[in-house]
Amino acid sequence: MTTKTTDSKGRLTLGERFANRTVIVEEIDETEVRITLARVVPERELWLHENRDAAAAVRSGLDDARAGRLTAAAPDLAADAALAERLAD
Repeated sequence: MTTKTTDSKGRLTLGERFANRTVIVEEIDETEVRITLARVVPERELWLHENRDAAAAVRSGLDDARAGRLTAAAPDLAADAALAERLAD
């Protein structure tokens, strides 16, 4: 536990461990504040984090690409659209 003093504008330095990090500041009550390290996901990418099947497909594709398992055939856009539709359900 460390005691610190805020400046005249209510600001507080948290130290190097928190430098350049995103935090959630939660006011528990009038005398207590909780600071939690956080990562922020852009809203347009949130669907991928919420859809386990889609996230697994992306991870699988990335694993295949890292291992050099690539296809020379052109993508089947109709099949891709059908898959995207199924994953959205």
